Amino acid sequence: KAEHSDVDANNVGTIKTAPAILETEPNDPNAASAVSFHNRCAGILKAYVNGNGMVDYKTLSRKRLDLKSLFDDFDQLDPNEYNKWSKEDKIALWINAYNIQMLDIIARNYPIKPISRFHSVLWGPNSVRHIEGKWDRYKFLVMDEVFTLSEIEQRFFRKEFQDPGVFLALTRASLSGPPLRNEPYYGYKLYKQLDDQVRKFLSSPLAFGIDKEKGKVYLSAMFQKTDYGSQFVGKYGTDKKFKQKEAETAAVLNFISNYVSEEVKSYLELGNYTVQFIGYNWTINDGSQ
Repeated sequence: KAEHSDVDANNVGTIKTAPAILETEPNDPNAASAVSFHNRCAGILKAYVNGNGMVDYKTLSRKRLDLKSLFDDFDQLDPNEYNKWSKEDKIALWINAYNIQMLDIIARNYPIKPISRFHSVLWGPNSVRHIEGKWDRYKFLVMDEVFTLSEIEQRFFRKEFQDPGVFLALTRASLSGPPLRNEPYYGYKLYKQLDDQVRKFLSSPLAFGIDKEKGKVYLSAMFQKTDYGSQFVGKYGTDKKFKQKEAETAAVLNFISNYVSEEVKSYLELGNYTVQFIGYNWTINDGSQ
């Protein structure tokens, strides 16, 4: 199993509450077209994902025809229709496509079969790591073009759109990953949903924590520069604060400071501490009964 650092759950930084935002669906025909399409993902997510991001994979594995129907919708989407959508609706589509495809990959491999007895002991018997090729071998069609999860991440999230908050909307089907929402993403409320995702993720002791007595700030392994950390530099990089930290870590801390209480923000900016990355727990986010 992945190792965990000794995070004090009682010392986790307070997370700001998201401000109330009036949610009104757009009247623009192109935006309405996007909402209609995103709505097609709602049934699957509501039926099989609970409010904590845990998934009923046992039932879903027997209902994969529901997923196939949804994949047909992604495949048959008209590129001319998609091209008229806003940037936010395009981002929402690719997040939804990514998350639905990950659900299918896990459902295909459920219950998880360990690669070997050795790996079962090393990773735990219910680790997503036993599913080989989940990022780059499983293929699916969107607008009649073949994609893998890795290709979606590289092409759209790392290059075209370049909004690092999006990475906290992508499910890794694991306990240490961002919680999967039980609703689709929509362009008209995308940034509200992404902000909510960040707050939910940071509220977990597997993502963020502070131990002032030990002088440590704990960050998810997802924030390492070898994972998603480098993606935060372009938008959140700073040479004015967090000066003793690596550029990638400084950018992540700058990003996080927008979501925590003033007290925690002050500690991140002015406190004397070292950053420790938390061992990643790849155990499946299984909520099956």
